[in-house]
Amino acid sequence: MKYMLLINAGAIDEQGAAAGCDVEDWMAYDKEMGDAGIRVSGESLADLVTSTTVRVDREGGRSVTDGPFAETREVLGGFYVIDVPDLDVALDWAARCPGARGGGSVVVRPIAGFGA
Repeated sequence: MKYMLLINAGAIDEQGAAAGCDVEDWMAYDKEMGDAGIRVSGESLADLVTSTTVRVDREGGRSVTDGPFAETREVLGGFYVIDVPDLDVALDWAARCPGARGGGSVVVRPIAGFGA
């Protein structure tokens, strides 16, 4: 079953990286996933200040603004899609993720199949 791991940084250091882990931590985690054969995809997201939000009203009018600038301390920093047997295995991989340290969190969500 495929799961998405949404990585939320609780704090960002001066280089824009998640606090509590470094590049070597991420490289080791990526290697572990590759060696286990479970990684489907994954990406790190650019800095939050580069994002844009699009909203469409009931009449179909489009509104585009810089942001998001939600009132939250967590910042979505990236994601992985993994293919593992069940939720328990997905949760184990989420707990190993460097992004779960330093006040961060990893949200685990199953990928909807829709009969594909």
